[in-house]
Amino acid sequence: MDLPQISVVVPAYNIAQWLPRSLDSLLAQTYPNLEIVVVDDGSGDDTRAVAQDYAARFDNVRLICKENGGTTSARLRGVAEATGTWIGFMDGDDEIDPDMYRRLMDNARNCEADISHCGHRVRFPDGRISYVHNSGVVRRQDHLTGQRDLLDGGLIESSLCTKLFRRELFDGLEEYMDRDISINEDYLMNFYLFSRARQSIFEDFCPYCYHLRQGSASYRVLHEHSIFDPIRVRRKILETCEPEIREDARRALLRNLLFAYAQLSENPRREYDSFRTRVREQLQGEREWFSLLSPRNRVLAWMICRAPWSFRLAYRTYVAVFRREEQH
Repeated sequence: MDLPQISVVVPAYNIAQWLPRSLDSLLAQTYPNLEIVVVDDGSGDDTRAVAQDYAARFDNVRLICKENGGTTSARLRGVAEATGTWIGFMDGDDEIDPDMYRRLMDNARNCEADISHCGHRVRFPDGRISYVHNSGVVRRQDHLTGQRDLLDGGLIESSLCTKLFRRELFDGLEEYMDRDISINEDYLMNFYLFSRARQSIFEDFCPYCYHLRQGSASYRVLHEHSIFDPIRVRRKILETCEPEIREDARRALLRNLLFAYAQLSENPRREYDSFRTRVREQLQGEREWFSLLSPRNRVLAWMICRAPWSFRLAYRTYVAVFRREEQH
């Protein structure tokens, strides 16, 4: 039986040191019909040379070169150039287990799904590994359930890299994406793809390994994009989503506003004062929807609006107690 071709798009920008690890793990996949599309996004190091070497040695590796335009433009270019009927994504400094795409494709075909996805693990710079979540749960999602689960952000997370998409889902995506957004753009792209899927299947195993390193996004200082892009993403989703999930989208926006304010409270530097004011003003504008939040988040939201100093005092306890509860 002929197996559908999977095209894995690998955006690459100044990652020459780590790209071989990623490409080797893709070449080790047990799924036999795999195309690897590396998109060099105007790198200034040896990334292009590394990718050229792999493309010369392996028939299923292709290199696309473009001017620097960011991760979203690289992904979209890769999808446009891909020949597969299924699309996956991988960050060029991560790695995956050999059976990842075989299991994702088996699940997709067995369930006649448009999206097949899984969990992941994180390797920290000190060698520690954390699994998210590795419960073994299998969850079928219809059109609305997939979107709700994505907006909820509990069991299922927003990365593109743990998912396999039927190619037709990408029709119209180019016009939907906001090129001014550079943080959380994968969440926005994911929402569009889930909004077009009839059915999805999720299996909570963790074959995708994120390598967290110094200098990666998790170590950057706070700035305009890191605080406000995720808020803009959720506002765009709220504006474009179906009526049946509008409350879910509004709740996701409220939670993100709370998270943004909490981030800024953990960094009480004077240069962030204007950011705190802007986030607080946006939260105040959503007061009529606070009833959608959990009781404790509702309390925190009102504290920010009415007495922000009290939120800062309470936040340390919130992190120590409530977040620990949410992880179980």
